[in-house]
Order: sequence, then C-alpha cells, then structure tokens
Amino acid sequence: MRTKSMGRSLVALGAGAVLTATAGCTAQPVDAGGGDGKHRSPVRIEVPHSPSGAGTPSAAPAPKAPASVLWARGDTGPGVRELQARLRQVAWLFDGPTGTYDDLTENAVKGFQGKRGLPRTGEVDSATWQRLRKMTHEPGRWELYLMGGQPAAAPDPRCMTGRVLCISKTSRTLRWMIDGRTVSTMAVRFGSQYTPTREGVFSIYWKSRHHVSTLYDAPMPYAMFFSGGQAVHFSYDFAARGYAGGSHGCVNVRDETAIAALFSQVRTGDKVVVYW
Repeated sequence: MRTKSMGRSLVALGAGAVLTATAGCTAQPVDAGGGDGKHRSPVRIEVPHSPSGAGTPSAAPAPKAPASVLWARGDTGPGVRELQARLRQVAWLFDGPTGTYDDLTENAVKGFQGKRGLPRTGEVDSATWQRLRKMTHEPGRWELYLMGGQPAAAPDPRCMTGRVLCISKTSRTLRWMIDGRTVSTMAVRFGSQYTPTREGVFSIYWKSRHHVSTLYDAPMPYAMFFSGGQAVHFSYDFAARGYAGGSHGCVNVRDETAIAALFSQVRTGDKVVVYW
C-alpha cells in the first residue's frame, strides 16, 4: 500500500510541476536549499527591459541652420548700394555704387571674406555684414550715389512748358522735358566753389559735337552752350571719378549714350533752367 501512496504523491508532484511551468511561475519547495531546514527566499526572475527609447539608434543631431544671406548676386536696392559704398571705403571695390549686386561686387565680397577668415561665399551673411560695418562709416548721400543713379528732384515750375533742359542742383540731375513730360533723366555734375555753374533761365545758343575747350584745352563732346562758356556736355572725368571731382562751371554728364541721344534731340533756342 505504501508503494501506491508514494506513486500517487509522485504523480501529484509531477502534475503540480507541469501546472506551474504552464502558468509561467517559478516553483520553490518550502525546504529548498539542501534540506537543512533553513528558510530560503523564493527565486526571483528578473526580466531585462530597456528604458523608454533605449535600444534604438540615437537620433542624429539637427543640422545647423545655414547663416542667413542678406544679399547675393542679382539682388538690387538701397542695401546693395550701401554695401558697395562700404566696400569702396576699404578698397575692395572701385566701381559704383550701382545698387546692383554684380560680378564685381561678388568678387569684392569674396576678397573681403577671405582676408578676414570668413567663408569665401561671395554672398553677404550677417557675419560678413557686421565685420564690414565695424570697419567703415555710414556712407553719405553722395558716397551712395558717387557715380550717379540718384532720383531726380521735382521739376521747377519754369520747366513745365515748352522744350526744357531742367537742371536741379539739389538732386544733381537733368530732366529733358517737353510740354511738362519728362523724356529722359541723367546724373550731372556742376562747377566747383570757385567756378560755380550759373543759376537761372537760359537758352541753348550753340551746339558743338566735338568741342575742345580753348581755355582749359579739355575735350567737351556733345557740348550745348547756354551761358557764356558754360555748356552741358559729356565729361570723361565725371565718367571715371564721379562726384569726387567737379567742372569749371559746365554741367557735366557721365553717361555718353544718354547725352548722345539728348544732343540729337535738343535744338538751338531750347530753354535751360538751372535751379536749387
């Protein structure tokens, strides 16, 4: 009988082990650990787990945003004109200002950047602009318009009738006007302090296409005389140096194409108004 009871006990124990394994738990006999009667703590099964996000590749750092470009080739406007005027101050640009970001401006910016250890992009970002500003002064009006390009002043009332060369000393511009309508405008330069251009109302009394001054032995192409020896004419010096120079009293024009067209349209007897 003892054998039967031992068999039943073994069967019961086996069933319990199967049940325990099926349930996913760890069975630990009360007297586990060698039968010495000492209490042993149940075995704990540690299930390894990763903290949230662990075990996955770390996200790549966000790319650094490129420096903001203020001006680049092809841009136009007053900001570009100021940039060019400042580049002239530090002798990296010798033309203009024109207000147009052209290849000459791009090359000047590259040169400036390379000299200061900045990336030679040829584009003006905030770092380039701040460095240039620290090295230069705020350009004055005639630094910004050294080579012309400034807007023309409003016409004098005396210019509103007939055929008129309407010349403003304030804006340093000439308007060619017919019956109150502006046909063309161009930048002009006047006499110096000691040889000023006369102001008032005059008329064209002589035109000379290939004129040379007998007083100064200087060429005066497309000369249109309006007061004594003073004339409106093309000036090579004005074309080369802009407002850095001055005339001996004449009204200089630096755009040869513009004055050639004007010379072909103006007639002897047309009015000339020089005003502030």
